Amino acid sequence: MPSSPHVPDPAAGSTDPAVEHARRLTDTVTRLRRALRSSIRTDYPWESLPMAQVELLQTLAAAPLRVGELASRQRLAPNTVSGLVGKLLDAGFVDRQADPGDRRTARIALTPAGRRQLDDWQHAHERRIATAFGTLDPADRAAVVDALPALEELARALARTGTGAEQGPAAEREVTAEPGSTAEQGPGAG
Repeated sequence: MPSSPHVPDPAAGSTDPAVEHARRLTDTVTRLRRALRSSIRTDYPWESLPMAQVELLQTLAAAPLRVGELASRQRLAPNTVSGLVGKLLDAGFVDRQADPGDRRTARIALTPAGRRQLDDWQHAHERRIATAFGTLDPADRAAVVDALPALEELARALARTGTGAEQGPAAEREVTAEPGSTAEQGPGAG
């Protein structure tokens, strides 16, 4: 499979620092997610929702949406989202509501049980991260906190572009020129 025209092939042995930083960040994010998911399942065995379902609940926490809108925001196929919604319906975490703008369609909304599940999931993750965060030395804690605004902006940039590779260097300069940007957050940014 050919690589993106903006990202050098890692097999080519690039010494571009930006590529190396991207590789390290990708690896770190992957390891953080895996470690968090694993530790949550160990520490909180009741937590059994797959991440894709949690992300749908997070998206629906803002407002009810149609399946097509959910699919677009999550960058998933509509039939995939329909299957996930079916499981959440069966669990009682979401329900279907008539769409006031188009009575032929339905919107998917979070139920009170879904809100409690999402809140429990969020609190469990916050406790787990806070515990691990407390094990870091003060300089590392400060470095993580100092990096948060830039990481949030990176998440927004990736959400705006899909993969982040379509816009090239001009867009990268634009993103770094606006560190206080209040651009809309993408899915899963929370």
